[in-house]
Amino acid sequence: MNAGELLERSLAYALGSVAGAESMGLGRGTPCAEWDLGELLGHLDDSLDALYEGLTGGRIGLLPHADRECGFRTRACAVLGAWAAGAEGEVLVGERPLDVRVMGAVGAVEIAVHGWDVAQACGRARPLPVALAAELLPVARCVVAAEDRGVRFGEPVTVAASAPPDVRLLAFLGRRDSFPR
Repeated sequence: MNAGELLERSLAYALGSVAGAESMGLGRGTPCAEWDLGELLGHLDDSLDALYEGLTGGRIGLLPHADRECGFRTRACAVLGAWAAGAEGEVLVGERPLDVRVMGAVGAVEIAVHGWDVAQACGRARPLPVALAAELLPVARCVVAAEDRGVRFGEPVTVAASAPPDVRLLAFLGRRDSFPR
């Protein structure tokens, strides 16, 4: 698995989901029960800023929220640029060292799945790419622990073992493949 490639593919998918999202109304509900669309977009921004900080030791900083799509694109480019400049070694997450490739892979899961959440909140049928989901699913299974359930993730949703990888990834992270509107 190439974490940089996963991160790039996840960002590309999420960029397509974020495009035009702001015009849908930031108060819309999302599959993340505690967040409306504006809060979810803010969380995505924070996630990109954290990835950038892990890669560079610096922060992208606050971007004006006048155009969230442009801001997300700017942050995504900064993260990919930082990765291309030489992502290696370890980063500190809290007090714990973490291999930067693991951070990139976990970031890819976060960005892709929240990209799906944004699309669902906007009423768009925008499935996660099956090949991407197939690579992200083992990452998610390695990093989401039982104590994360009910806090950062919902309980897993039961789906058939034969379900496509995108459906299994979403179900593992407590999401159904269709968001009731």
